[in-house]
Amino acid sequence: MADVAQRVVLVLGTSAGGVGRHVRMLAEGLTGEGFQVVVAGPASTDEAFGFSGTARFAEVAISDRPRPVSDLRAVARLRTLVAGADVVHAHGLRAGAITALALTGRRTGLVVTLHNALTAKGVIGMIYRVLEGVVARKADQVLVVAPDLGERMTARGARSVAPAVVPAPPLRPPRRTAAEVRAELESDGPAAAGRPIVLTIARLAQQKGLETLLDAARGPYAADAGPLFVVAGEGPLRGELQARIDEEGLPVRLLGDRTDIADLLQVAHAVVVASRWEGQPLSVHEALRAGRPIISTAVGGIPAMVGDAAILVPPGDAAALRGEIARLLADPALAGRLSAAAAARPLPDAQAALRAVREVYAALRRHGR
Repeated sequence: MADVAQRVVLVLGTSAGGVGRHVRMLAEGLTGEGFQVVVAGPASTDEAFGFSGTARFAEVAISDRPRPVSDLRAVARLRTLVAGADVVHAHGLRAGAITALALTGRRTGLVVTLHNALTAKGVIGMIYRVLEGVVARKADQVLVVAPDLGERMTARGARSVAPAVVPAPPLRPPRRTAAEVRAELESDGPAAAGRPIVLTIARLAQQKGLETLLDAARGPYAADAGPLFVVAGEGPLRGELQARIDEEGLPVRLLGDRTDIADLLQVAHAVVVASRWEGQPLSVHEALRAGRPIISTAVGGIPAMVGDAAILVPPGDAAALRGEIARLLADPALAGRLSAAAAARPLPDAQAALRAVREVYAALRRHGR
């Protein structure tokens, strides 16, 4: 329980996925333990995650790209909101930098959790490197979802860096039978019938390395009919990816956003992650919970997440990815070992994540922050 109802402000920017779910979990858990919690972020995040159902929500327009005028307004708005807070916990680099500026001249403890790596180049990349420096100098504690992020922030001068605890979601039972799911996936015609299913769960965006996945899907594979690749997710690259799939006749189906991931996982012979970078992605948590064989790029926080429960390949190496997919599909014993290791992999839950942030907040208070 919180001592004397500790006042915490959770800050986030634009989010439609993991960051928003993580903040919602913290808001709900901390409120339930007696903390006074305010969540500050764009109105769209409250609509998506229902923060106001568990804590006080305050709208602050923190966008996903630098916008000087609106960013200055966000700093001013946050400066008012954080008055009287014991701890402010920002999520994401932009939210962390804007919050750090809002706390200038105050002794309020600042925690920043970094959920993603810097991938932008050019002018945007330069701006983000400046924001990294702001967070490194101003945050009392930086929490990171992957070791490379921690190394980067330490090099930038962060005074204290530690791993973030990201809880795995509960395993939801499938709503349909495997036969029903296969019938849907094979509905394009007889060419898809009977093929092994290779599942990717990813936003259709640059970070996810989907061009490498399409290169791997091109084959060749030793079997008469290679695997059917299915991608659950939506995003700005849909048109480009679909055009290439159609032009090259690739055995790939883009399913769009799906709420039935448990259904898809039960028919997946393998779950493939082709990303350029990941922290601790929900898709990998889901695959581990479901006991599915995983083939992933060795990036970010994934190697530590999966341990011996996955095959790892270099990012951008389509030949290596194709070879490992072919090896897994041809070796039932290997698939069985990976499935067993995935199902047995220990994963943190929400209580572990809450306990970790409570300890961070308590340490800041002990040191007068």
